Amino acid sequence: MMEKHNILIVDDEEALRSGLQAYLELEGYKVDTASSAEEALNLDLKKYNLILLDIMMDGMSGVEMAGILKKRPDTSDIPIIFLTAKDSDEDMVSGLNIGADDYIAKPYSVKNVLARIAAVLRRTSPGKAQGINCDRATLVCRVDGSPVKLPKKEFELLALFLENPGRIFTREEILDRIWPQNSIVIDRSIDVHITRLRGKIAPYGKKIVNRSGYGYGWQD
Repeated sequence: MMEKHNILIVDDEEALRSGLQAYLELEGYKVDTASSAEEALNLDLKKYNLILLDIMMDGMSGVEMAGILKKRPDTSDIPIIFLTAKDSDEDMVSGLNIGADDYIAKPYSVKNVLARIAAVLRRTSPGKAQGINCDRATLVCRVDGSPVKLPKKEFELLALFLENPGRIFTREEILDRIWPQNSIVIDRSIDVHITRLRGKIAPYGKKIVNRSGYGYGWQD
């Protein structure tokens, strides 16, 4: 099984931490929590793919912690999403200037948080699976280090699967994510794209699996 994204939640509100952790784990993330910036800084932070960080906490603030992380070579590239009750433009600009990747004001919906997390991870963590890499930033796919040319739809399909290892997407979900809403696409089109994609990323094509009557996904 491929490693899942690791997320750290840093917030002094226990109910928020535990609730958000439960939702994220249901989505397949590996989640740890810390009740303060001081506690978080004692963890092995470099293992995390993203940090959800409250600004207003007792002791060290989230802004101060973010500043420390961005100055440390081993943590400077870790994406940060601020979670805070402060919602003024000044607070937002301050947080983003420090190097935060996004900013969500409380109260917020879990659906919104999940969408923001997925968006940040897509921007900052190219999909990888052993010898295959699909980088949205450069739009380059590599198989065992060699670039492979993929049409737009095949690239997006592969990136989607690699970014969500172990998850099976229904045909409806694939159509919604990959094809514009005004497009007319039949189920057979998805099968054709998958067949072509499997051939182009050999020997890894067999890792794109089909669950009959449901859809497709990536299984290591």
